[in-house]
Amino acid sequence: MSVSEGWSREEVEAAVADYLHMLTMELAGQSYNKSVHRRTLQEKLHGRSEGSIERKRQNISAVLIELGCPYITGYKPLSNYQAILFDIVLDRLEQDQLFDRSAISAAEQPAAAPLNPDFKLVVEPPPLVSKISEPKAPYTAQRSGIQRDYLDREARNRSLGAAGEAFVLAYERHRLQTIGKSHLSDKVEHVSKTKGDGLGFDVLSFEPDGRERFIEVKTTAFGKETPFFISRNEAEFSSAFADQFHLYRLFEFRRQPRMFDLSGRVQDKVRLDPVSYLARFV
Repeated sequence: MSVSEGWSREEVEAAVADYLHMLTMELAGQSYNKSVHRRTLQEKLHGRSEGSIERKRQNISAVLIELGCPYITGYKPLSNYQAILFDIVLDRLEQDQLFDRSAISAAEQPAAAPLNPDFKLVVEPPPLVSKISEPKAPYTAQRSGIQRDYLDREARNRSLGAAGEAFVLAYERHRLQTIGKSHLSDKVEHVSKTKGDGLGFDVLSFEPDGRERFIEVKTTAFGKETPFFISRNEAEFSSAFADQFHLYRLFEFRRQPRMFDLSGRVQDKVRLDPVSYLARFV
């Protein structure tokens, strides 16, 4: 990993402490000023430029994602970081009980679908899958003695999941109505409610020509690059019905819901890391 910036341990510790302070406030629903934080941090560092500090914050976001934690949404993850950064972030997390409580609370907080959203501002391009020249370590949340399961907790948040599916249901009806297909809009179905959640998708919608569109919905209140869980059944369904399958990833749901669409085989759009296995005897 690149160490060209030559940050000292004391500088990295100061940057990590400042970042986690901002993130804890964000998770707790409190406001803060990033510029004020940056200027205050800059006084503790040895002439680091604003750009250098911003890149370090992006590096911290990347480490937090690797550890299964939320990150500050304004700092897009930047993976090429100093090796020492991972250890310092991990050490800090293991001691920071306030962050732990705030992250758990944010992951488990109920959610409701917004009324009358402006769907014209909802859809964004998906993140690019980063090209990493060196192999990634195995699932690194296990490199700590402390289990970080914030993303798993959020994935099991039924209120958030239901709100995201309701949002997509409304979006699909709006999409079809906008192109003059009201007869198809009326047929959009929340199949995970009407037929059960084992089908491999959540919402049945339609293309303009009447072909069925199978939509799996994944919702997070955290940032765009936040990893998500997908079941084996969902992944296999995306392969079997690649021409009709769409995964809608909703993000920043509580603040300003937006989403991107991964159409076709999920395996072709993201890197899938096995995080659990079924242990059996026969």
